[in-house]
Amino acid sequence: MYFENTGIENTAADLELLDEIMLNHGLVREGQWDYERVTYDKKYEIKEGTFYLRIFGFTKDGDVGAHDAVITLMKPVVGKHYFPHGVEYGDQEVFPAHLVKSCQQTLAAVKADINAFEIRA
Repeated sequence: MYFENTGIENTAADLELLDEIMLNHGLVREGQWDYERVTYDKKYEIKEGTFYLRIFGFTKDGDVGAHDAVITLMKPVVGKHYFPHGVEYGDQEVFPAHLVKSCQQTLAAVKADINAFEIRA
């Protein structure tokens, strides 16, 4: 399930700033990056299953590995994890209302924190 009109998509900020802001809201990058792309994940383990709020990003120039990049964020998504297959984002998935609300609150808080530092892509 994609989150529309969050104000996060197309927002750009320095990688190190994003790493700090995202971590403050429970979104971790860990090893989920390559030299041009990043993924921030927040894991929810609830009675309905395991879900991930994900925010993808990319750099047009720069190097994620060297911590020298301005990252442009993409549309946030939440998906359900199925072992051993991975995360599914499909329309047929059911996302509990309390999960969606928590994700929306997290996204609003992230947007508020990066708003002062944003560079329009």
